[in-house]
Amino acid sequence: MSAEERQRRIVHAARRAGSVDVAQLAAELGVAKETVRRDLRALEGHGLIRRTHGGAYPVESAKFETTLAFRTTMHVPEKRRIAAAAADLLGDAETVFVDEGFTPQLIAEALPKDRPLTVLTASLATAGALAENPETTVLLLGGRVRPGTLATVDHWTTKMLSGFVIDLAYIGANGISREYGLTTPDPAVSEVKAQAMRAARRTVFTGVHTKFGAVSFCRFARIGDLETIVTNNALPASEAHRYALQGPQVIRV
Repeated sequence: MSAEERQRRIVHAARRAGSVDVAQLAAELGVAKETVRRDLRALEGHGLIRRTHGGAYPVESAKFETTLAFRTTMHVPEKRRIAAAAADLLGDAETVFVDEGFTPQLIAEALPKDRPLTVLTASLATAGALAENPETTVLLLGGRVRPGTLATVDHWTTKMLSGFVIDLAYIGANGISREYGLTTPDPAVSEVKAQAMRAARRTVFTGVHTKFGAVSFCRFARIGDLETIVTNNALPASEAHRYALQGPQVIRV
């Protein structure tokens, strides 16, 4: 088996399972562990995977994006802590944008239910989770529904967003880096996120530590556009400080 074919199989396995293990790959491919490590270094250089201790996980790109269902199985305790901390940043906001994705959905569910609140979202899952609370007015943004994330996109969505002034936007991304800012694989999703940030007085980014340093296809914001970043404490304090130097407060939970 050529190195190219071996690396293609590694990427396929990582995208199918969410992560790969060096020892398991070596056994399945019939090669030495060092050969697998060399393949992983090459794939990381091409921006297709991120190496971890003993393995790797796939980087989302224009050709690959995890589904909402898959995201509900990964780093769930960390995402719940992040969501709770993000919800605590609500302050006196009365109008809130909640982005698509599992962590934003958890934020929406953690928002106070005993006070009037208007929530705008492109996420069908988030709208459904909030709709039964009589104190919460839910505005579901219209548009084309993407099957993997169950969220709306395209000009209907962005036009509707452009008519609002929003107190606070909770934004997610597929990748966040100090050099390239916030990125996502799909141009249509990127424009929705960018429009939500343009409409918002304050913006809070939420994401687990694996998002940091990852770069996807479409850039929609700079680090300095954010008021706050909320992540888990697996992001090193030194790295959090480097992001804070670009403007936002960084909260690790």
